Amino acid sequence: MKYLLPLFLFIALAIFLAIGLKLNPREIPSPLIDKPAPAFNLPILATPEQRLSQADFKGKVWLLNVWASWCVSCREEHPLLIELAKQNKVLLVGLNYKDEAQAANAWLSKHGNPYNVSVMDADGRTGIDYGVYGVPETFVIDKRGVVRYKHTGPVQPGDLEKIFLPWIQQLEAENV
Repeated sequence: MKYLLPLFLFIALAIFLAIGLKLNPREIPSPLIDKPAPAFNLPILATPEQRLSQADFKGKVWLLNVWASWCVSCREEHPLLIELAKQNKVLLVGLNYKDEAQAANAWLSKHGNPYNVSVMDADGRTGIDYGVYGVPETFVIDKRGVVRYKHTGPVQPGDLEKIFLPWIQQLEAENV
């Protein structure tokens, strides 16, 4: 009997490991869903003497895209954000995360700037408030300032049509 206990523990551990390996880390639910977007008051990347807060977007549907010049995956999703910006269907706000302003501005100059505005989160505190644990991440925020969707990782081809544009269309149609 004393030899069966380690066997049962091993089997239980193997089952939990197998279940864990089947989980998709992009499907981790955010505790912010259906809650007000965390407050911030950050300098604007292009004009650091000016500041912006989430309250400036009340009455508008907007996307908050967390990015950085040092982020390899951000480069992967960037052409899709440029495509989204060309459609002019939503306010696209960048949250430049734990980056240097000079590097971020150079990166946008080189790759194009899809953002209506980008703010600097140099110390990462706003990212922590939003539950960011890796870049890029993108949040869909409604007219009342409520987080409705969180996308972890780079936006992939097809995500605009399958995820983001339907959310934007639905939220734009809502009366506040």
